[in-house]
Amino acid sequence: MVKNVTLTIDHKSITVPETTTILEAARMLNINIPTLCYLKDVNEIAACRLCCVEVKGMERLVPACDNVVADGMEVFTNSPMAREARRANLRLILSEHDTSCTSCSRSGNCTLQSLANDFNMRGEHYPTKLRREAVDYSTPLIRENDKCVKCMRCIQICENVQTVKIWDLLGTGSRATVDASRNRRIQDTECTYCGQCITHCPTAALRERDDTGIVFDAIDDPNTVTVVQVAPAVRAAWAEQFNLSPEFATPKRMAAALRELGFNYVFDTDFAADLTIMEEGSEFLERFTHKKDYRWPMFTSCCPGWVRFLKSQYPERTEELSTAKSPQQMFGAIAKSYFAEKIGIDPKRLFVVSIMPCVAKKSECTLPTMRGEDGIPDVDVSITTRELDIMLRANHISPVHLPEEEFDSPLGSGTGAAVVFGATGGVMDAALRSAYYLVTGENPDPDAFTAVRGMDGWKEASFNIPTAGEVKVAVVSGLGNARKLLYALERGEVSYDFVEVMACPGGCAGGGGQPIHDGQELAETRGGVLWRLDKDEALRFSHENPDVQALYRDYLGKPLGEKSHHLLHTDHLAWEMPQAQRGQ
Repeated sequence: MVKNVTLTIDHKSITVPETTTILEAARMLNINIPTLCYLKDVNEIAACRLCCVEVKGMERLVPACDNVVADGMEVFTNSPMAREARRANLRLILSEHDTSCTSCSRSGNCTLQSLANDFNMRGEHYPTKLRREAVDYSTPLIRENDKCVKCMRCIQICENVQTVKIWDLLGTGSRATVDASRNRRIQDTECTYCGQCITHCPTAALRERDDTGIVFDAIDDPNTVTVVQVAPAVRAAWAEQFNLSPEFATPKRMAAALRELGFNYVFDTDFAADLTIMEEGSEFLERFTHKKDYRWPMFTSCCPGWVRFLKSQYPERTEELSTAKSPQQMFGAIAKSYFAEKIGIDPKRLFVVSIMPCVAKKSECTLPTMRGEDGIPDVDVSITTRELDIMLRANHISPVHLPEEEFDSPLGSGTGAAVVFGATGGVMDAALRSAYYLVTGENPDPDAFTAVRGMDGWKEASFNIPTAGEVKVAVVSGLGNARKLLYALERGEVSYDFVEVMACPGGCAGGGGQPIHDGQELAETRGGVLWRLDKDEALRFSHENPDVQALYRDYLGKPLGEKSHHLLHTDHLAWEMPQAQRGQ
């Protein structure tokens, strides 16, 4: 049984469980102890030593993040000895850091920069010694060693949360550095590009490749017609850097901001999410009613980070992925075929931009399987929610002054089922809503599948669909949970028919391309916004989207038909991950 103990921190008394750290106890008293490397339950290794405090009776300072309290302990968080030690440690960190903050992508949102300001470090650090290593822009994930503070967060997130183990501490002493494990280049690793290392990095040592210049060039080209699509999860986070509430930062105000940027057509990926449900849901029912012809379970394929993970870690299960393209890619394929025909323009003149909460989407749109017969990519470039913020600021666009505007037609409509794609469990929920209809001809209660919702990393449920039978489903978010599920499947401990997997904890709402708020996990909050938007939608079933219905009636014919299969499905076996190429 855990006992309670009483201690004082800066002369304030507090009683807490004996397993509580000094840092946690101080925060309960609203006493701020600076940290740089600390991430609760993920990275508590006291690497930065900025949280050191003085404890009465101890000769040395102790780090508050990994030392627990004791009965009668007297802690002083801001004693002269503690302050000077922190300043010295911060000077040492800055001596190995590229301090060209004005040109840094994290300027104004950097924990190290904030600490330097808080401690009034005005040129007081030791002489700077930088390695000046070349930056590789060939991958969507960029690492700059000169901005690394060796906090080890990326290592811990990748190894213990995502279980991919891309990063490692290389070298010793002053030559120690964090880099891709086994002295590999990032592109030669099994990296999924989930971007969780980016969102948990306290500086800009890790970031996504900035593709905004390519987008600006396309917008400025008079011979190019620019088309932009915005993912469901983006609407929950796009205006966070402007400190706007979700109630004010509506999707329609986001549409106005994109037109202000100069895009010719502004569409919603929700349209393609509804389309994905029609194809993926129909594919599941085809497999489910012909069980002996397929391997099980069927996995969703919307998340490119998850697809990369499966192909590198469990390549033998690749055939279990749905062949449906992701909403991003379906949208691009339809834009450069159906939409191009509709407006009478050569598809080669169309430049399709996607705004995604994801770094892996940058890689997905470059796959050889995501091109038309003429070699034209479905999507020309994908940028993150953070890059959208960069573009708005660069063009001096303040959303607070913009009116609400509708998305363009006919690829701009969406249903509540599409909106929740951005939250963990949302794809499964949406698929079950339409699968039920496709079998019975009747709509279920749109909230009948709440068992797949919520932030639990691994959820499972069973639902009975009349005439089809019992469907056993599972939903996982975070690649560590995906690995646990796959391990359980291999051992025969569980069995499912349909499984949704999202690489990022909490789903796309917590994606690696979302705005960074250091030390805060906002996937649940953002996901809540999406579920509320679903509730407020007049249409909550993908099969009721009138523009999707028109697309099938006028162009595609039917789900899983010849034309839809050609445009909207892909062969996951047609490309390989680096790990698979080496036979490892």
